[in-house]
Amino acid sequence: MFLRAKTRIKDGKEHRYWSVVENRRVSGGKTIQRQVLYLGEIARGQQAQWSRALEAFDEGTGRMTQIALFPEDRAAPEALPEAAQVRLKDFELHRPRQWGACWLALDLWEQLQLDGFWQERLPPSRKGTSWLNVLKTLTCYRLIDPGSEWRLHRQWWDRSAIGDLLGEDARLAESHKLYRCLDKLLEHKEALFAHLTERWKTLFNPRFDVLLYDLTSTYFECDPPGEGKRKYGYSRDRRPDCVQVVIALIVTPEGLPLAYEVLAGNTSDKTTLADFLAKIEAQYGKADRIWVMDRGIPTEETLAKMRASSPPVSYLVGTPKGRLTALEKDFLGKPWSQAKEAVSVKLLEQEGEVYILAKSEGRVLKERAMRRKKLKKFWARLKDLAGPVARSTAPENRSCAKRSRPRQKPCHHQVAQSRTARHPGNLHLHAEPQALARLPAPRRPVSAALQSHRKGAGRTVGLLHPAHRSGASVQGTQGRSRHPAHLSPDRWAHRGAHLRGFPRLLPPGNAETVPACACAGADAPRRA
Repeated sequence: MFLRAKTRIKDGKEHRYWSVVENRRVSGGKTIQRQVLYLGEIARGQQAQWSRALEAFDEGTGRMTQIALFPEDRAAPEALPEAAQVRLKDFELHRPRQWGACWLALDLWEQLQLDGFWQERLPPSRKGTSWLNVLKTLTCYRLIDPGSEWRLHRQWWDRSAIGDLLGEDARLAESHKLYRCLDKLLEHKEALFAHLTERWKTLFNPRFDVLLYDLTSTYFECDPPGEGKRKYGYSRDRRPDCVQVVIALIVTPEGLPLAYEVLAGNTSDKTTLADFLAKIEAQYGKADRIWVMDRGIPTEETLAKMRASSPPVSYLVGTPKGRLTALEKDFLGKPWSQAKEAVSVKLLEQEGEVYILAKSEGRVLKERAMRRKKLKKFWARLKDLAGPVARSTAPENRSCAKRSRPRQKPCHHQVAQSRTARHPGNLHLHAEPQALARLPAPRRPVSAALQSHRKGAGRTVGLLHPAHRSGASVQGTQGRSRHPAHLSPDRWAHRGAHLRGFPRLLPPGNAETVPACACAGADAPRRA
Protein backbone atom coordinates (compact mmCIF):
# COMPACT_ATOMS: atom_id res chain seq x y z
CA MET A 1 0.00 0.00 0.00
CA PHE A 2 1.12 3.56 -0.66
CA LEU A 3 -0.07 7.17 -0.71
CA ARG A 4 -1.48 8.54 -3.93
CA ALA A 5 -2.16 12.19 -4.66
CA LYS A 6 -4.53 13.48 -7.32
CA THR A 7 -4.39 17.08 -8.51
CA ARG A 8 -7.46 18.99 -9.65
CA ILE A 9 -7.70 22.56 -10.94
CA LYS A 10 -10.87 24.24 -9.68
CA ASP A 11 -11.65 27.96 -10.01
CA GLY A 12 -8.06 28.60 -11.01
CA LYS A 13 -6.68 26.96 -7.85
CA GLU A 14 -4.81 23.72 -7.52
CA HIS A 15 -6.29 21.16 -5.11
CA ARG A 16 -4.51 17.96 -4.12
CA TYR A 17 -6.46 15.01 -2.72
CA TRP A 18 -4.81 12.10 -0.94
CA SER A 19 -5.76 8.46 -0.57
CA VAL A 20 -4.19 5.17 0.46
CA VAL A 21 -4.20 2.59 -2.34
CA GLU A 22 -2.76 -0.85 -2.91
CA ASN A 23 -1.67 -2.74 -6.02
CA ARG A 24 -3.39 -5.97 -6.98
CA ARG A 25 -2.21 -8.28 -9.69
CA VAL A 26 -4.92 -9.67 -11.98
CA SER A 27 -4.98 -12.08 -14.88
CA GLY A 28 -2.95 -11.26 -17.95
CA GLY A 29 -0.03 -9.92 -15.93
CA LYS A 30 -1.81 -6.61 -15.31
CA THR A 31 -1.90 -4.62 -12.08
CA ILE A 32 -4.84 -2.60 -10.78
CA GLN A 33 -5.04 -0.16 -7.87
CA ARG A 34 -7.66 -0.43 -5.16
CA GLN A 35 -8.43 2.50 -2.85
CA VAL A 36 -8.07 1.41 0.76
CA LEU A 37 -8.62 4.73 2.55
CA TYR A 38 -9.58 8.20 1.31
CA LEU A 39 -7.82 10.97 3.22
CA GLY A 40 -9.28 13.96 1.42
CA GLU A 41 -7.63 17.31 0.78
CA ILE A 42 -4.97 18.75 3.04
CA ALA A 43 -5.44 22.51 3.18
CA ARG A 44 -2.57 24.94 3.63
CA GLY A 45 -3.57 25.69 7.21
CA GLN A 46 -3.71 22.00 8.08
CA GLN A 47 -0.42 21.39 6.33
CA ALA A 48 1.31 24.15 8.32
CA GLN A 49 -0.18 22.86 11.58
CA TRP A 50 0.88 19.28 10.88
CA SER A 51 4.38 20.36 9.89
CA ARG A 52 4.91 21.84 13.35
CA ALA A 53 3.71 18.61 14.98
CA LEU A 54 6.05 16.25 13.12
CA GLU A 55 9.26 15.42 14.92
CA ALA A 56 12.30 13.45 13.78
CA PHE A 57 15.21 12.15 15.81
CA ASP A 58 18.54 13.67 14.83
CA GLU A 59 21.21 11.04 15.37
CA GLY A 60 23.99 13.64 15.20
CA THR A 61 22.70 15.84 18.02
CA GLY A 62 20.63 13.22 19.81
CA ARG A 63 17.58 15.52 19.93
CA MET A 64 14.09 15.65 18.41
CA THR A 65 13.67 18.19 15.63
CA GLN A 66 10.44 19.44 14.10
CA ILE A 67 10.40 18.90 10.35
CA ALA A 68 7.92 19.16 7.51
CA LEU A 69 7.31 16.36 5.04
CA PHE A 70 6.79 16.96 1.31
CA PRO A 71 6.57 14.58 -1.65
CA GLU A 72 9.61 14.33 -3.83
CA ASP A 73 7.89 16.02 -6.79
CA ARG A 74 7.27 19.24 -4.81
CA ALA A 75 9.92 21.57 -3.47
CA ALA A 76 9.77 22.59 0.18
CA PRO A 77 8.94 26.27 0.90
CA GLU A 78 11.83 28.50 1.83
CA ALA A 79 10.03 29.56 5.01
CA LEU A 80 10.50 26.07 6.41
CA PRO A 81 14.20 25.47 6.94
CA GLU A 82 13.67 21.99 8.37
CA ALA A 83 11.96 19.93 5.70
CA ALA A 84 12.28 16.49 4.22
CA GLN A 85 11.07 15.01 0.96
CA VAL A 86 9.38 11.62 0.89
CA ARG A 87 9.31 9.08 -1.93
CA LEU A 88 5.64 8.27 -2.11
CA LYS A 89 6.17 5.37 -4.49
CA ASP A 90 8.27 3.63 -1.83
CA PHE A 91 5.89 4.52 1.02
CA GLU A 92 4.03 1.49 2.45
CA LEU A 93 1.20 1.28 4.94
CA HIS A 94 1.15 -1.66 7.33
CA ARG A 95 -1.82 -2.62 9.53
CA PRO A 96 -3.95 0.55 9.43
CA ARG A 97 -6.14 0.84 12.53
CA GLN A 98 -9.06 2.96 13.69
CA TRP A 99 -7.85 5.15 16.51
CA GLY A 100 -10.08 8.19 16.96
CA ALA A 101 -13.35 6.37 17.65
CA CYS A 102 -11.66 4.07 20.19
CA TRP A 103 -10.13 7.03 21.99
CA LEU A 104 -13.48 8.82 22.15
CA ALA A 105 -15.24 5.72 23.50
CA LEU A 106 -12.68 5.34 26.28
CA ASP A 107 -13.06 9.03 27.12
CA LEU A 108 -16.82 8.52 27.54
CA TRP A 109 -16.04 5.55 29.77
CA GLU A 110 -14.02 7.84 32.01
CA GLN A 111 -16.75 10.48 32.05
CA LEU A 112 -19.17 7.89 33.45
CA GLN A 113 -16.56 6.83 36.08
CA LEU A 114 -16.99 3.19 35.20
CA ASP A 115 -13.44 2.30 36.22
CA GLY A 116 -14.30 2.96 39.84
CA PHE A 117 -17.51 0.94 39.58
CA TRP A 118 -16.01 -2.16 37.96
CA GLN A 119 -12.60 -2.17 39.66
CA GLU A 120 -13.79 -4.15 42.68
CA ARG A 121 -16.41 -6.18 40.84
CA LEU A 122 -14.08 -7.43 38.06
CA PRO A 123 -10.68 -8.24 39.59
CA PRO A 124 -7.99 -9.81 37.38
CA SER A 125 -7.95 -13.57 37.06
CA ARG A 126 -5.24 -15.83 38.49
CA LYS A 127 -3.74 -16.16 35.01
CA GLY A 128 -3.44 -12.39 34.68
CA THR A 129 -6.44 -11.70 32.46
CA SER A 130 -7.67 -8.14 32.99
CA TRP A 131 -11.44 -8.53 32.91
CA LEU A 132 -11.81 -4.77 33.12
CA ASN A 133 -9.95 -4.29 29.83
CA VAL A 134 -11.98 -7.09 28.27
CA LEU A 135 -15.14 -5.21 29.27
CA LYS A 136 -13.76 -1.96 27.85
CA THR A 137 -13.05 -3.73 24.57
CA LEU A 138 -16.57 -5.15 24.40
CA THR A 139 -18.12 -1.76 25.23
CA CYS A 140 -16.12 0.12 22.59
CA TYR A 141 -16.92 -2.56 20.03
CA ARG A 142 -20.66 -2.31 20.70
CA LEU A 143 -20.54 1.46 20.48
CA ILE A 144 -18.40 1.77 17.33
CA ASP A 145 -19.12 -1.27 15.18
CA PRO A 146 -21.62 -3.62 16.85
CA GLY A 147 -21.51 -7.27 15.94
CA SER A 148 -20.88 -10.71 17.36
CA GLU A 149 -18.06 -11.59 19.75
CA TRP A 150 -16.68 -13.98 17.15
CA ARG A 151 -16.35 -11.10 14.67
CA LEU A 152 -14.55 -9.03 17.31
CA HIS A 153 -12.09 -11.86 17.79
CA ARG A 154 -11.51 -12.52 14.08
CA GLN A 155 -11.67 -9.07 12.48
CA TRP A 156 -12.32 -5.97 14.57
CA TRP A 157 -9.43 -6.32 16.99
CA ASP A 158 -6.82 -6.11 14.20
CA ARG A 159 -8.60 -3.16 12.53
CA SER A 160 -8.86 -1.01 15.67
CA ALA A 161 -6.35 0.65 17.99
CA ILE A 162 -8.08 -0.49 21.18
CA GLY A 163 -5.16 -2.80 21.98
CA ASP A 164 -2.67 0.08 21.66
CA LEU A 165 -4.78 2.34 23.89
CA LEU A 166 -5.21 -0.33 26.57
CA GLY A 167 -1.67 -1.68 26.34
CA GLU A 168 -2.89 -5.21 25.55
CA ASP A 169 -2.11 -7.76 22.88
CA ALA A 170 -4.35 -10.11 20.87
CA ARG A 171 -4.65 -12.56 23.77
CA LEU A 172 -7.18 -10.21 25.36
CA ALA A 173 -9.62 -10.75 22.45
CA GLU A 174 -9.74 -14.53 22.57
CA SER A 175 -13.28 -15.72 21.96
CA HIS A 176 -13.71 -17.69 25.20
CA LYS A 177 -12.59 -14.68 27.27
CA LEU A 178 -15.17 -12.45 25.61
CA TYR A 179 -18.02 -14.86 26.39
CA ARG A 180 -16.86 -15.48 29.98
CA CYS A 181 -16.72 -11.74 30.64
CA LEU A 182 -20.38 -11.37 29.67
CA ASP A 183 -21.34 -14.02 32.22
CA LYS A 184 -19.64 -12.02 34.98
CA LEU A 185 -21.71 -8.88 34.25
CA LEU A 186 -25.24 -10.19 34.73
CA GLU A 187 -25.22 -10.23 38.54
CA HIS A 188 -24.32 -6.50 38.68
CA LYS A 189 -27.11 -5.31 36.37
CA GLU A 190 -29.23 -3.43 38.93
CA ALA A 191 -26.19 -1.85 40.61
CA LEU A 192 -24.93 -0.67 37.20
CA PHE A 193 -28.24 1.04 36.37
CA ALA A 194 -28.23 2.76 39.76
CA HIS A 195 -24.69 4.04 39.15
CA LEU A 196 -25.49 5.24 35.63
CA THR A 197 -28.61 7.04 36.82
CA GLU A 198 -26.59 9.03 39.34
CA ARG A 199 -23.99 9.94 36.72
CA TRP A 200 -26.69 11.05 34.28
CA LYS A 201 -28.16 13.32 36.92
CA THR A 202 -24.75 14.94 37.38
CA LEU A 203 -23.86 15.25 33.70
CA PHE A 204 -27.19 15.94 31.98
CA ASN A 205 -29.72 16.69 34.74
CA PRO A 206 -32.48 14.65 33.02
CA ARG A 207 -36.03 14.17 34.26
CA PHE A 208 -37.29 10.68 35.04
CA ASP A 209 -40.99 11.53 35.29
CA VAL A 210 -41.72 10.31 31.74
CA LEU A 211 -40.83 6.71 30.89
CA LEU A 212 -41.08 5.06 27.47
CA TYR A 213 -41.80 1.33 27.61
CA ASP A 214 -41.68 -1.01 24.63
CA LEU A 215 -40.80 -4.56 23.64
CA THR A 216 -38.92 -6.05 20.74
CA SER A 217 -37.66 -9.47 19.77
CA THR A 218 -34.59 -11.06 18.23
CA TYR A 219 -34.55 -14.47 16.58
CA PHE A 220 -32.03 -17.31 16.28
CA GLU A 221 -31.49 -19.44 13.20
CA CYS A 222 -30.89 -22.69 15.07
CA ASP A 223 -32.63 -25.85 16.17
CA PRO A 224 -35.16 -25.34 18.98
CA PRO A 225 -33.37 -25.93 22.29
CA GLY A 226 -34.95 -28.11 24.94
CA GLU A 227 -34.51 -25.51 27.70
CA GLY A 228 -33.96 -21.79 28.02
CA LYS A 229 -35.77 -18.66 26.90
CA ARG A 230 -35.56 -19.31 23.16
CA LYS A 231 -39.13 -20.16 22.21
CA TYR A 232 -41.49 -19.83 19.28
CA GLY A 233 -43.76 -16.80 19.51
CA TYR A 234 -45.08 -13.72 17.76
CA SER A 235 -42.24 -12.58 15.51
CA ARG A 236 -41.86 -8.86 14.89
CA ASP A 237 -39.16 -9.72 12.35
CA ARG A 238 -41.58 -11.87 10.29
CA ARG A 239 -39.63 -15.02 11.06
CA PRO A 240 -42.14 -17.31 12.77
CA ASP A 241 -40.03 -20.29 11.73
CA CYS A 242 -37.22 -19.31 14.15
CA VAL A 243 -37.04 -19.36 17.93
CA GLN A 244 -36.67 -15.98 19.60
CA VAL A 245 -36.39 -14.04 22.84
CA VAL A 246 -38.35 -10.94 23.83
CA ILE A 247 -36.50 -7.86 25.11
CA ALA A 248 -38.35 -5.30 27.24
CA LEU A 249 -36.74 -1.87 27.69
CA ILE A 250 -37.54 1.31 29.63
CA VAL A 251 -35.88 4.55 28.53
CA THR A 252 -36.27 8.26 29.17
CA PRO A 253 -37.31 10.69 26.40
CA GLU A 254 -33.60 11.51 26.01
CA GLY A 255 -32.87 7.84 25.29
CA LEU A 256 -31.19 6.97 28.61
CA PRO A 257 -32.03 3.37 29.62
CA LEU A 258 -33.31 2.68 33.12
CA ALA A 259 -34.05 -1.05 33.03
CA TYR A 260 -34.29 -3.98 30.65
CA GLU A 261 -35.25 -7.63 30.82
CA VAL A 262 -34.79 -10.61 28.51
CA LEU A 263 -37.98 -12.70 28.46
CA ALA A 264 -38.99 -15.98 26.90
CA GLY A 265 -39.86 -15.88 23.21
CA ASN A 266 -43.50 -16.87 23.79
CA THR A 267 -44.15 -14.09 26.34
CA SER A 268 -47.28 -12.06 25.68
CA ASP A 269 -46.90 -8.27 25.75
CA LYS A 270 -49.91 -7.87 28.05
CA THR A 271 -48.29 -9.87 30.84
CA THR A 272 -45.11 -7.78 31.19
CA LEU A 273 -46.29 -4.34 32.35
CA ALA A 274 -47.29 -5.26 35.91
CA ASP A 275 -43.87 -6.75 36.70
CA PHE A 276 -42.04 -3.71 35.34
CA LEU A 277 -44.18 -1.31 37.37
CA ALA A 278 -43.19 -3.13 40.52
CA LYS A 279 -39.55 -3.32 39.44
CA ILE A 280 -39.22 0.41 38.77
CA GLU A 281 -40.88 1.30 42.10
CA ALA A 282 -38.61 -1.09 44.00
CA GLN A 283 -35.44 0.19 42.29
CA TYR A 284 -36.13 3.93 42.04
CA GLY A 285 -38.95 4.43 44.56
CA LYS A 286 -42.49 5.69 44.11
CA ALA A 287 -42.91 8.91 42.16
CA ASP A 288 -45.37 10.74 39.93
CA ARG A 289 -44.43 9.17 36.61
CA ILE A 290 -46.06 9.02 33.18
CA TRP A 291 -45.76 5.77 31.26
CA VAL A 292 -45.91 5.95 27.44
CA MET A 293 -46.55 2.67 25.58
CA ASP A 294 -48.38 1.01 22.70
CA ARG A 295 -52.04 0.03 22.89
CA GLY A 296 -51.23 -3.69 22.86
CA ILE A 297 -49.18 -3.66 26.08
CA PRO A 298 -51.59 -2.75 28.92
CA THR A 299 -54.87 -4.43 29.79
CA GLU A 300 -57.91 -2.75 31.31
CA GLU A 301 -57.18 -4.48 34.59
CA THR A 302 -53.61 -3.16 34.66
CA LEU A 303 -54.75 0.38 33.83
CA ALA A 304 -57.31 0.24 36.65
CA LYS A 305 -54.57 -0.75 39.11
CA MET A 306 -52.38 2.11 37.88
CA ARG A 307 -55.19 4.62 38.50
CA ALA A 308 -55.93 3.17 41.95
CA SER A 309 -52.30 3.10 43.16
CA SER A 310 -50.91 5.61 45.64
CA PRO A 311 -49.72 7.92 44.21
CA PRO A 312 -51.67 7.34 40.97
CA VAL A 313 -49.53 6.28 38.00
CA SER A 314 -50.34 8.29 34.88
CA TYR A 315 -50.14 6.79 31.43
CA LEU A 316 -50.40 7.67 27.76
CA VAL A 317 -51.52 4.74 25.65
CA GLY A 318 -53.18 4.27 22.29
CA THR A 319 -56.94 3.76 22.37
CA PRO A 320 -58.16 0.38 21.09
CA LYS A 321 -59.59 0.67 17.60
CA GLY A 322 -62.89 -0.86 18.67
CA ARG A 323 -63.55 2.03 21.02
CA LEU A 324 -62.85 4.79 18.52
CA THR A 325 -66.23 4.33 16.84
CA ALA A 326 -68.06 4.89 20.14
CA LEU A 327 -66.12 8.10 20.79
CA GLU A 328 -66.54 9.55 17.30
CA LYS A 329 -69.78 11.39 18.00
CA ASP A 330 -68.43 12.88 21.22
CA PHE A 331 -65.37 14.25 19.45
CA LEU A 332 -67.41 15.98 16.73
CA GLY A 333 -68.60 18.70 19.10
CA LYS A 334 -65.16 19.44 20.53
CA PRO A 335 -63.04 22.30 19.11
CA TRP A 336 -59.52 21.90 17.82
CA SER A 337 -56.73 23.48 19.85
CA GLN A 338 -53.16 24.11 18.73
CA ALA A 339 -50.72 21.94 20.70
CA LYS A 340 -47.59 22.80 18.69
CA GLU A 341 -46.73 23.83 15.18
CA ALA A 342 -48.65 21.71 12.64
CA VAL A 343 -50.23 19.63 15.44
CA SER A 344 -53.84 20.11 16.63
CA VAL A 345 -55.64 18.15 19.35
CA LYS A 346 -59.12 17.58 20.75
CA LEU A 347 -59.63 16.64 24.41
CA LEU A 348 -62.48 14.49 25.70
CA GLU A 349 -62.86 13.55 29.38
CA GLN A 350 -64.86 10.42 30.21
CA GLU A 351 -64.92 8.13 33.25
CA GLY A 352 -61.79 9.52 34.84
CA GLU A 353 -59.72 9.38 31.65
CA VAL A 354 -58.85 12.03 29.08
CA TYR A 355 -58.94 10.99 25.42
CA ILE A 356 -56.73 12.97 23.05
CA LEU A 357 -57.44 13.11 19.32
CA ALA A 358 -54.34 14.39 17.51
CA LYS A 359 -54.04 15.66 13.96
CA SER A 360 -50.56 16.15 12.53
CA GLU A 361 -50.04 17.85 9.18
CA GLY A 362 -46.60 16.32 8.89
CA ARG A 363 -48.04 12.85 9.40
CA VAL A 364 -50.65 13.48 6.72
CA LEU A 365 -48.00 14.51 4.22
CA LYS A 366 -45.85 11.51 5.12
CA GLU A 367 -48.64 8.95 4.66
CA ARG A 368 -49.76 10.63 1.46
CA ALA A 369 -46.24 10.39 0.07
CA MET A 370 -46.12 6.71 1.06
CA ARG A 371 -49.35 6.01 -0.83
CA ARG A 372 -48.16 7.90 -3.90
CA LYS A 373 -44.93 5.93 -3.90
CA LYS A 374 -46.83 2.66 -3.90
CA LEU A 375 -49.23 3.86 -6.61
CA LYS A 376 -46.31 4.81 -8.84
CA LYS A 377 -44.96 1.28 -8.55
CA PHE A 378 -48.38 -0.15 -9.42
CA TRP A 379 -48.78 2.08 -12.48
CA ALA A 380 -45.26 1.27 -13.66
CA ARG A 381 -46.02 -2.43 -13.35
CA LEU A 382 -49.30 -2.03 -15.29
CA LYS A 383 -47.44 -0.27 -18.10
CA ASP A 384 -44.94 -3.12 -18.21
CA LEU A 385 -47.80 -5.59 -18.52
CA ALA A 386 -49.66 -3.58 -21.16
CA GLY A 387 -46.57 -2.95 -23.29
CA PRO A 388 -45.84 -6.54 -24.45
CA VAL A 389 -49.52 -7.23 -25.16
CA ALA A 390 -49.90 -4.07 -27.25
CA ARG A 391 -46.71 -4.80 -29.20
CA SER A 392 -47.77 -8.37 -29.90
CA THR A 393 -51.04 -7.16 -31.50
CA ALA A 394 -49.36 -4.67 -33.82
CA PRO A 395 -49.85 -5.36 -37.61
CA GLU A 396 -46.16 -6.01 -38.25
CA ASN A 397 -45.97 -8.44 -35.34
CA ARG A 398 -49.08 -10.28 -36.55
CA SER A 399 -47.58 -10.71 -40.01
CA CYS A 400 -44.35 -12.01 -38.55
CA ALA A 401 -46.23 -14.44 -36.37
CA LYS A 402 -48.25 -15.62 -39.36
CA ARG A 403 -45.12 -16.33 -41.40
CA SER A 404 -43.39 -18.13 -38.54
CA ARG A 405 -46.43 -20.14 -37.47
CA PRO A 406 -48.75 -20.53 -40.48
CA ARG A 407 -51.14 -22.93 -38.76
CA GLN A 408 -51.99 -20.58 -35.90
CA LYS A 409 -54.68 -17.97 -36.47
CA PRO A 410 -53.72 -14.49 -35.25
CA CYS A 411 -55.82 -12.99 -32.49
CA HIS A 412 -57.46 -9.79 -33.74
CA HIS A 413 -57.76 -7.82 -30.56
CA GLN A 414 -56.34 -4.67 -29.13
CA VAL A 415 -55.73 -3.77 -25.51
CA ALA A 416 -56.58 -0.40 -24.03
CA GLN A 417 -56.02 0.89 -20.51
CA SER A 418 -59.12 1.91 -18.58
CA ARG A 419 -59.28 4.09 -15.54
CA THR A 420 -62.63 3.11 -14.13
CA ALA A 421 -63.83 3.93 -10.67
CA ARG A 422 -63.69 0.44 -9.16
CA HIS A 423 -61.02 -1.14 -11.38
CA PRO A 424 -58.26 1.44 -12.01
CA GLY A 425 -55.58 0.19 -14.32
CA ASN A 426 -57.46 -2.91 -15.58
CA LEU A 427 -57.01 -3.86 -19.21
CA HIS A 428 -60.13 -4.10 -21.41
CA LEU A 429 -59.99 -6.21 -24.54
CA HIS A 430 -61.66 -4.64 -27.59
CA ALA A 431 -62.48 -6.24 -30.94
CA GLU A 432 -61.36 -4.66 -34.19
CA PRO A 433 -64.36 -4.24 -36.55
CA GLN A 434 -62.37 -4.75 -39.73
CA ALA A 435 -60.57 -7.80 -38.39
CA LEU A 436 -63.85 -9.38 -37.22
CA ALA A 437 -65.42 -8.83 -40.61
CA ARG A 438 -62.60 -10.74 -42.30
CA LEU A 439 -62.92 -13.76 -40.00
CA PRO A 440 -64.09 -16.91 -41.82
CA ALA A 441 -67.27 -18.66 -40.86
CA PRO A 442 -66.87 -21.16 -38.05
CA ARG A 443 -66.60 -24.82 -39.07
CA ARG A 444 -68.21 -26.07 -35.87
CA PRO A 445 -70.77 -24.75 -33.36
CA VAL A 446 -69.59 -21.56 -31.68
CA SER A 447 -70.31 -20.72 -28.06
CA ALA A 448 -72.85 -18.04 -27.20
CA ALA A 449 -70.15 -15.91 -25.61
CA LEU A 450 -68.17 -15.81 -28.87
CA GLN A 451 -71.26 -15.21 -31.03
CA SER A 452 -72.24 -12.16 -28.98
CA HIS A 453 -68.85 -10.62 -29.58
CA ARG A 454 -68.94 -11.31 -33.29
CA LYS A 455 -72.22 -9.44 -33.56
CA GLY A 456 -71.16 -6.37 -31.66
CA ALA A 457 -67.88 -5.26 -33.14
CA GLY A 458 -65.93 -2.61 -31.26
CA ARG A 459 -67.36 -3.38 -27.86
CA THR A 460 -65.42 -4.55 -24.83
CA VAL A 461 -65.24 -8.31 -24.93
CA GLY A 462 -63.54 -9.00 -21.62
CA LEU A 463 -61.84 -7.60 -18.57
CA LEU A 464 -58.18 -8.56 -18.42
CA HIS A 465 -56.72 -8.20 -14.94
CA PRO A 466 -53.06 -7.22 -15.06
CA ALA A 467 -51.82 -9.34 -12.17
CA HIS A 468 -52.68 -12.22 -9.89
CA ARG A 469 -53.69 -11.61 -6.28
CA SER A 470 -50.21 -12.57 -5.15
CA GLY A 471 -48.69 -9.70 -7.15
CA ALA A 472 -47.19 -11.84 -9.93
CA SER A 473 -47.69 -11.26 -13.63
CA VAL A 474 -50.65 -12.49 -15.63
CA GLN A 475 -51.05 -16.18 -14.97
CA GLY A 476 -51.29 -18.86 -17.59
CA THR A 477 -53.82 -21.63 -17.90
CA GLN A 478 -51.97 -24.31 -15.97
CA GLY A 479 -54.12 -26.12 -13.47
CA ARG A 480 -57.31 -24.27 -14.52
CA SER A 481 -60.61 -25.98 -15.06
CA ARG A 482 -62.00 -25.96 -18.59
CA HIS A 483 -65.57 -26.01 -17.31
CA PRO A 484 -66.18 -23.01 -15.01
CA ALA A 485 -69.81 -23.88 -14.39
CA HIS A 486 -69.17 -24.11 -10.65
CA LEU A 487 -68.15 -20.44 -10.45
CA SER A 488 -70.65 -17.87 -9.22
CA PRO A 489 -71.33 -14.73 -11.33
CA ASP A 490 -69.44 -12.58 -8.81
CA ARG A 491 -66.35 -14.73 -8.99
CA TRP A 492 -66.68 -15.05 -12.77
CA ALA A 493 -66.53 -11.26 -13.17
CA HIS A 494 -63.08 -11.22 -11.58
CA ARG A 495 -61.73 -14.30 -13.30
CA GLY A 496 -60.17 -12.33 -16.15
CA ALA A 497 -57.00 -13.86 -17.54
CA HIS A 498 -56.95 -16.67 -15.02
CA LEU A 499 -59.27 -18.93 -17.07
CA ARG A 500 -57.84 -20.15 -20.36
CA GLY A 501 -56.26 -16.80 -21.15
CA PHE A 502 -59.49 -14.81 -21.83
CA PRO A 503 -63.02 -15.21 -20.48
CA ARG A 504 -64.66 -15.55 -23.92
CA LEU A 505 -62.63 -18.54 -25.12
CA LEU A 506 -64.92 -21.33 -23.88
CA PRO A 507 -65.88 -24.69 -25.34
CA PRO A 508 -69.27 -24.73 -27.10
CA GLY A 509 -70.79 -26.83 -24.30
CA ASN A 510 -70.45 -23.95 -21.84
CA ALA A 511 -72.32 -21.38 -23.89
CA GLU A 512 -75.30 -21.40 -21.52
CA THR A 513 -73.15 -21.02 -18.38
CA VAL A 514 -71.55 -17.72 -19.34
CA PRO A 515 -72.87 -14.95 -17.08
CA ALA A 516 -73.97 -11.66 -18.46
CA CYS A 517 -71.18 -9.83 -16.65
CA ALA A 518 -68.61 -11.51 -18.91
CA CYS A 519 -69.91 -9.48 -21.89
CA ALA A 520 -70.33 -6.17 -20.10
CA GLY A 521 -68.99 -2.98 -21.52
CA ALA A 522 -66.31 -0.67 -20.21
CA ASP A 523 -68.73 1.09 -17.86
CA ALA A 524 -69.72 -2.09 -16.01
CA PRO A 525 -67.48 -1.42 -12.97
CA ARG A 526 -69.13 1.98 -12.49
CA ARG A 527 -72.59 0.47 -12.35
CA ALA A 528 -71.49 -2.18 -9.92
